[in-house]
Amino acid sequence: MKRIAIRAENIGKVYTIAARREKYDTLRDSLTRLALAPFRRLAFALGAHSDSGMRPKKWDRYVALDDVSFEVGQGEVVGIIGRNGAGKSTLLKILSRITEPTSGVADLYGRVGSLLEVGTGFHSELTGRENVYLNGAILGMKKAEIDRKFDEIVSFAEVERFIDTPVKRYSTGMQLRLAFAVAAHLEPEILLVDEVLAVGDARFQKKCLSKMQDVGQQGRTVLFVSHDMASVTRLCPRCLLLEDGRLLKDGPSHQVVSAYLHSGLGTTAAREWPVADKAPSGKVARLRAVRVRSDSGEVSEAVDIRREIAIEMSYDVLVSGHMLLPYFNFYNEEGLLIFSSNDIDPAWRQRPRPAGRYTSTAWIPGNLLSEGTVLVDVGLETSHENQFYETDAVAFHVIDTLDGDSARGDYTGPMSGVVRPKLRWTTEYHDEAAHRRAHGRLSAVSR
Repeated sequence: MKRIAIRAENIGKVYTIAARREKYDTLRDSLTRLALAPFRRLAFALGAHSDSGMRPKKWDRYVALDDVSFEVGQGEVVGIIGRNGAGKSTLLKILSRITEPTSGVADLYGRVGSLLEVGTGFHSELTGRENVYLNGAILGMKKAEIDRKFDEIVSFAEVERFIDTPVKRYSTGMQLRLAFAVAAHLEPEILLVDEVLAVGDARFQKKCLSKMQDVGQQGRTVLFVSHDMASVTRLCPRCLLLEDGRLLKDGPSHQVVSAYLHSGLGTTAAREWPVADKAPSGKVARLRAVRVRSDSGEVSEAVDIRREIAIEMSYDVLVSGHMLLPYFNFYNEEGLLIFSSNDIDPAWRQRPRPAGRYTSTAWIPGNLLSEGTVLVDVGLETSHENQFYETDAVAFHVIDTLDGDSARGDYTGPMSGVVRPKLRWTTEYHDEAAHRRAHGRLSAVSR
């Protein structure tokens, strides 16, 4: 029977947050309340419980996790996916003992290493060297054990020149590299990694993913939170899907990721907000849907690099008489902005719009985008005031062809870059031998 490394039973986490007050106290209000406080206490003691003049603070409850239960066996590598705000980071903080659950119990059997935020577990005044030994001691390791790993940690983090410098002087990238190196190399039996790797460069991300793969193959337990579905399916045989604080699905990664992408929860080629009061909205306009369409008009997650692509947003104009500017921002999978596009349809440019439903579409020509995943942010503003802005509203995959009629031509290897335009090429051939022969004949004639 496989030993249990992590057991979560009915985990719940509720945050109580103060609602925004409609009116802020002036200095005079504060002094007046202070002066009247003794009289209010006297009135209360005499039985007059009226709180006239006192504005009670309003509180809201935010449920971050709701009755989450699962078990992870020793040596399992498990991914955790879900939209922003689904509860992924809160769950890891509870498992790391950074946050206490409101209800339920989380048991971990083994030494835990975690990388939840840049610089997690570092003391800013201590040097990199001192922090490595401090983290090892917290994990219960002896100095001799840390000594054996020290050079490997520093080499992986690429901070040899700065290892005796206080980490408060490190850049964000340096802190990230050292934090991951410490978490992965000090041999915790359980490794918890959040999406923090997204702040690193592409080369370091690949290095970290390779290291986590090695950690999993060594029989240690890994929980990995990520929005990168390719990394999750490659690293994690099993996956948990969270949504609104609840565990929706637990199973083989390819099945869970597929369910996520096709359920409307993931970043897909279509997002809709059928319930008006839950849609991104301002006072003037409300977003209702965003879709990616192929050149045939079908909603599609995969598009041919050679074909035109349509990105459309549907929105309601709630108040007539405003000039609107719908726009899209396009990012690649490394988070780099490819380009932005504003609505320049002459039919509505600089023209106030009546209330009603609109669909604005941007057409991307074929042979422009590079191969890979493209994520689309959608927004709309009036007079420089955003009515809504939805990050990662939809995404699609650009598929290149090996037929030889795209920008890659006859080249079959990987091609980098945020765009891949098909440029017009011309080539002229210069026959040097013929030129020399012709030049020789001309020389003979001239003699």
